Amino acid sequence: MISPRRSLPVARQGITQANTPEKFRTLSLGKQLCGEKAGSRLLEWRNLVYGLMIVLVPSSLMAQDNGRALLHNNGGTWLNESLAPPSTAIFPDSLLQTQKGYSARIDAEGSTVLVAPETVVQFQGLELALDHGHLQLDTAREMKVLIGCVTVTPITYDRTQFDVTDIDGKVKVVAYKNDVKIELHGSALRKTKGESSSTIVREGEQATRSEHCGVPVRPAQGTSAGGAFLDSAWAKDIGIGIVAGGVACVLLCFSDDPISPSKPN
Repeated sequence: MISPRRSLPVARQGITQANTPEKFRTLSLGKQLCGEKAGSRLLEWRNLVYGLMIVLVPSSLMAQDNGRALLHNNGGTWLNESLAPPSTAIFPDSLLQTQKGYSARIDAEGSTVLVAPETVVQFQGLELALDHGHLQLDTAREMKVLIGCVTVTPITYDRTQFDVTDIDGKVKVVAYKNDVKIELHGSALRKTKGESSSTIVREGEQATRSEHCGVPVRPAQGTSAGGAFLDSAWAKDIGIGIVAGGVACVLLCFSDDPISPSKPN
């Protein structure tokens, strides 16, 4: 009769046979194949994220060029109801006001605008909403001026130079280089009494119109330079790019870790 003590070597022998080098190689090969598949999936995700960022960043830069400008002044200029620094970036819905004896300059892509003293104007990207005062424009981007129900627009993409003045409800337009068009809208159109809704001001000529429905330009409640920046389209695109970059970071950080349980079953 075999005692229970003598059965122990047999049990140990069985365990040793189960954990042979061939068995370990088989398990390691399975983990390796699993890791290669996971790495391939991570590479595909990485390429997708990089592709999205390549598309988003140029579109953000384009929006940045179209929606912002630089304001230069020597004092006496207010930006969104605060004294403006000598040079600063402005964004759509920025409200500018120059005091008596002080002027300012707006430099946007393809356009330069001189803001005369005692002028109130709102920058809207490729448009300027003039409340009152005097603007001198030099533009190759068809930048237009809105004065209540009156719109003044260059009619060519060629460099156009013109002045717009709005004092006491009387709009005066002077074309220095190339032609501009004056268009009437809303109540101004109804009060023209048979006159044409649009007028071409030829180079070297000038024209005047009455501004019938002007509403003083005021910034939206809570609007500031920072707020306008956050609401702009290019900032939203940049935000999307940041999110995509975060996804890429997560994928890159974990790309070298094996996709398998830390404790195999």
